[in-house]
Amino acid sequence: MHLNKKMIVVFWVLGIVIMAKGADSTYAEKLGFPKNAKVVILHVDDAGMSYDSNEGAILALTKGVATSTSVMMPCPWVPGFVQFLKAHPQIDAGLHLTLTSEWKKYRWGPLSGKPTTPGLVDGEDCLWPNVADVVQHATAQEVGTEIQAQLARALGMGFKPTHIDTHMGTLLATPAFAQQYVQLGIKNHIPVMLPGGHATLIAQQMHATQQLMAQMRMMGNWLWQAGLPVLDDLYNESYDWQNPPNTLHNDSLLQIFRTNQYIQALNSLKPGITMIIMHCTATSPQFKEISDSGPTRRGDLLAMLNPQLKAYIQQKGIILTTWRELMQRRSNLPK
Repeated sequence: MHLNKKMIVVFWVLGIVIMAKGADSTYAEKLGFPKNAKVVILHVDDAGMSYDSNEGAILALTKGVATSTSVMMPCPWVPGFVQFLKAHPQIDAGLHLTLTSEWKKYRWGPLSGKPTTPGLVDGEDCLWPNVADVVQHATAQEVGTEIQAQLARALGMGFKPTHIDTHMGTLLATPAFAQQYVQLGIKNHIPVMLPGGHATLIAQQMHATQQLMAQMRMMGNWLWQAGLPVLDDLYNESYDWQNPPNTLHNDSLLQIFRTNQYIQALNSLKPGITMIIMHCTATSPQFKEISDSGPTRRGDLLAMLNPQLKAYIQQKGIILTTWRELMQRRSNLPK
């Protein structure tokens, strides 16, 4: 799921703001990529959420240009996706650490259990439907307990994640939550999705001010000093692109529109390592019973499968990468 607008307001008002100047070099350069290179992770969120989510992620990763994904460990279709990962160990897959359950009729609860983390659950004993409720009701300790439980489940299933990131941005909603998130990565030596470099585009998208400007960069530096790679920027607008009405029942037009949107997004990137978030889903007729976001998610998949997008990436010299490669490069450098 995307970092929604309401969550973003909380995120930035709390002062996790980027200073977009003053860096000597990008993290891409520090990892040995060419100077001024655009290095991109094309990342599929929400694997494990549903059968359709799994099928879309698999197609985008094996038949398209997507390079990475992450898995929602509390969700019903996790075993199916983990079985796929075991059969395809080259796939770059992390944990989409999940503290919300946002759909009305299709929901899930915390792996840590209500008695252990009562502040994480609502009246249906499921995770809260939005970030603001998690902030209001849950303690940082409960958050830390739950994300550790999600990592433990993955490892117990034989799934070693290449990175961790955050569903709906919940783990970046308060400094205390962010601390739990960063500490989980450092403690377990797992890369953490956090735009700790110039962060130009994410700062523009969120209308960030300069008032408390060093905090995110400081967290990025903590991760780097711990021997982990760091993103320069994060692109998170694709979920909010409005599909034209004539594309909603026409896959050809939908593919053209979403592909052009991704080309524009790639054009807008600054040099450095940028993760572009998407939600590729092979939507069946039943997916509408989960969410009305089916056309957006199907459009993402169609774009990743479009040979024109692959050709554009090659033509422009954009370097596609994975979290696994970033970690390998970081491991070859001194802390």
